[in-house]
Amino acid sequence: MSTIAFIGLGNMGLPMCKNLLKAGYAVVGFDLQESYRDRLAAAGGKVAESIAEAVRQADAVVSMVPTGQHVRTVYEGEGGVLENARPGTLLIDSSTIDVESSRAVNQAAGAAGFTMVDAPVSGAVPAAEAATLVFMVGGTKAAFEQALPILKCMGTSQVHVGEAGCGQAMKICNNMMAGMSMVALSEALTLAERLGLDYQTVYDVMTKASGNCWALQVYCPVPGPAPASPANRDYAAGFAMAMMLKDMKLSQTTAAGASTATPIAAQVAALYQAAVDEGHGGKDFSFIFNVVSGRIELGGSH
Repeated sequence: MSTIAFIGLGNMGLPMCKNLLKAGYAVVGFDLQESYRDRLAAAGGKVAESIAEAVRQADAVVSMVPTGQHVRTVYEGEGGVLENARPGTLLIDSSTIDVESSRAVNQAAGAAGFTMVDAPVSGAVPAAEAATLVFMVGGTKAAFEQALPILKCMGTSQVHVGEAGCGQAMKICNNMMAGMSMVALSEALTLAERLGLDYQTVYDVMTKASGNCWALQVYCPVPGPAPASPANRDYAAGFAMAMMLKDMKLSQTTAAGASTATPIAAQVAALYQAAVDEGHGGKDFSFIFNVVSGRIELGGSH
């Protein structure tokens, strides 16, 4: 039985660990928050008191932490993965971070004798729980093939999108589109409502017409039409507004670095920023419908 060290046991990391346990892997987890470590122990995993302890006997390491700086600390920092994992250990970073940091860590890992891929995910918490995540994987073809058996335990789609850092690039583009789609859909639903159309009618027609998109079909931001959407649970976060803001900011930084104009994304990022500033960061990002529709006012301007 192979042992996987999992670093980062939050809302995404914990269900990913559970699916690895179900697949027969031994999981040793570490998180800075003791309560998160306790949740892994309750699920049948083993808990480590440090990154070093978690990775020393692992065959593979998976990380799911918030930012590029966190990833660099986990891998390159004192007491981190590169110092303490056995040579040849497979390293998989599923965090969503900037491309530059991802490539720097991959390069450091390679220089230290490790195989590494960046494998950010799409699907949010429900997909993490159901093992239906989509993995966008950057790295060599050989590294992708090595990581595939582990990734298949946590998701239904694993796509090799290019060299190191390309997984992050793909994730940034994907989430930029998702963030914009949700705002555009919210505008369309608001207009439809004011023109006398009910949400179910809009859903039934648009999901079969050219206006269909993931945000509508799966994650509809109004209660009713899509039973699994957070709108039916008072916008309890499947993917928090604060996390979407983080990804929209990543898209803007990345676009600037690539000398690419993204004016619509910039406006959408500003809207999510305003919603987070007003205290809605813990709500699901589909809560933005309430801002677009005027149900929630932001500083009196919306």
